[in-house]
Formats: sequence, structure tokens, C-alpha cells
Amino acid sequence: MQTFDVAIIGGGIAGLSLAYFLGPHRSCVVLERETALGYHSTGRSAAEFVLRYNAPEVCRLAAIAKDFFDGPPDGFSDIPLLKRRGGVMIATADKISRLEEVLCTELAFTPELERLDEEEALARLPILKPGYAAAAFYDPNFWDIEVENLLQGYAKGARRNGADIRERHAVVSASHDGQAWTIETSIGPVRAKTVVNAAGGWADPTAEIFGVRPLGIVPHRRTAITVDLPEGIDISDMPEINEIDEDFYMKPDAGRLLASPADATPCEPGDVQPEELDVAWAAHYVEEATTIPVRRATKSWAGMRSFSSDRLPVIGAAADHPDFFWLAGQGGYGILTSPALGALAASLLTGRPQPEGFRAKALNPEKFSPLRFKS
Repeated sequence: MQTFDVAIIGGGIAGLSLAYFLGPHRSCVVLERETALGYHSTGRSAAEFVLRYNAPEVCRLAAIAKDFFDGPPDGFSDIPLLKRRGGVMIATADKISRLEEVLCTELAFTPELERLDEEEALARLPILKPGYAAAAFYDPNFWDIEVENLLQGYAKGARRNGADIRERHAVVSASHDGQAWTIETSIGPVRAKTVVNAAGGWADPTAEIFGVRPLGIVPHRRTAITVDLPEGIDISDMPEINEIDEDFYMKPDAGRLLASPADATPCEPGDVQPEELDVAWAAHYVEEATTIPVRRATKSWAGMRSFSSDRLPVIGAAADHPDFFWLAGQGGYGILTSPALGALAASLLTGRPQPEGFRAKALNPEKFSPLRFKS
């Protein structure tokens, strides 16, 4: 039975980013239950990077992460991790005041926002149905994330630093002898001084396996579809479309249009599948807001976005067991914040100074501590 300093439960973006940053300082093993890394939430993401429109703490995490995305270490990825997309916020006539409120707030942070009249909106969004958007503004600070390159960059870098990454290793049971954990997996046992719970939608059930109090982290289902475009229509350079209250969003995706009804339905952790009603809503919004007819969805899928009760990530040692560490509850922003959260978790586990970006952005890591849920 091999012994490691740290065992990371979960081979998604959270677990692998931590393994990447932790590798030079501690021996670690990543235990992933599925046959492939990033199978659930990571592999089903809409791959969007934004600096605004989330909670203030998440916006600061994104700003910290942006430096890594813009300049990853040599050899991390053979292509840029971000591709500028831009985004247009739209509102129907009954939501003009709501859009004006958002625009006024966001101009304080992003002065380059551009108010659009109908003609300008149609020029930016050639598929937008004339008359649908009564108000709109353009934000240049939307990017597409090269998620697979990011995930593999973390995995390759972690392996170079000695991390042992194991697929098909579902955690079955665990015990602690006062010195370290013995973790029984579906393949065999592993021993580690510290366990990191990076299990995404399974974060609470994983805590229970280790005898640690769950924190109320709940997975939520989100649905997306892609639809074919009429012949001759190229939207590859079109900005993302966002309804001002996030009733839906749409963006180009490999020659098709991706659309989501931005649903967030609590669900049990698992290989979540789209519900027919949510697929229908996605198709409805495409036909309502654009000129694209939807004869059928060429593809539909769902993913999990797991949230704590205050919608912020949970990072730090459990209140009821110092050798059990939470790295969970990243919601729909785990990928875009992964360079920041992976580096923060590694610093907390090794007792090293917090990453410089947290000081620069005046973001206190205690905001994310599991101790805030102490009963």
C-alpha cells in the first residue's frame, strides 16, 4: 500500500489544478472514480471566462486567475488558453430599466462597455430577431476557455512533478488511525496524511465516507443544446448573447449555436441527463430571440454546478477533522477560477504564503473557509 502526503478525491478541474500547484511541495495521488478525467462538470462546461457579473469575491478570483490564463508557464499549453469572444447583454422592452441598472453599475468597473441601439445590436448579432431586444450593451471582456488544454495542462504538469493520477478509483470507505487515512478504493487501498475533498457534486457524500460533517453543498443541473445554422450563416466571430436576467445565453460552438435556458435545478450527484422540458425551453429561446429555426437539437446535455449555501467556494480544513480539507462548491465558475483556487489550496496545505494575487486584489482567503458553516 502506497503512502502519500495528500490524497485528492476527484479528477476534475478542482482536483487537477490543486495537484498541479501542490506537486512541487508534497507527494500526492488523485483518485478519480470515472474512466476519464473531467468527465462530469468540467467536460460539460460552456467554457466561458468573464471578469464580471458574478459575486464580488468570484470576480476577484477571476481577476487573479486571468494572469495565469494570459501567461501560463512554458509548455503548459500549445495554444492560448483564452480566445476573446465578447458578449452582448440584451433586454426586452419590459426589462429596459433592469439593463440600465446593470449597465450603470458595470461601467464603474468596465468603462469600455458600449451601449448599443437596435441597428448596432443587429450588426453585432446577425441572428438576433429584429425588434426582440429593446436595449443592449456590448462587453468586450468575454472569452472562450480552451478547457481541454487547461485540464491536460494541469494533469501533465502534475505528473511531471510526481503526482500519481488514477482513474477508476472510486472511494469505498476510509478510516483514520490517528496518524493518517487509509482509503479503500474500488481498485485497492491508498494511505495519505491529508485528504482533499475535490469531489464536485459528490462533496457531501464524500465527507460522510470520511466521517466528516457535510456542509450542504448541493449539485444543480444545467442544460445546453446545440442547433444547426441555416446554410451560409457563419457566426464563428459573433459575441455571446446574454439575457439580462440570465433567462438564457447563447454562443457559437464549433459551427453551431449553443443555447442554454440557464436552469439551476437541485439534483442528486450522478451522470446527469437533460430533461425534455429544459431542452424545450432552450429551443424556445432560440426561436423567440433569433431568426434561427429549430427543427431539432443536434446535441443536448446537462452538467452539474455545485453550490454551498452562500454560493461561494469552500476551501480549507474541516472544522471537525484537521486532516480533511475541502476544495468544493465552485458552482459554475470552477474552471475560470481554477488557477486562483488551486494555488490558494496548495498554499494552505503547505503553510506557504498565500498567492500574491490575493493580496493584490484585497481578497481574504478566510472568505472561503469551511469554518463559516460551523454549527
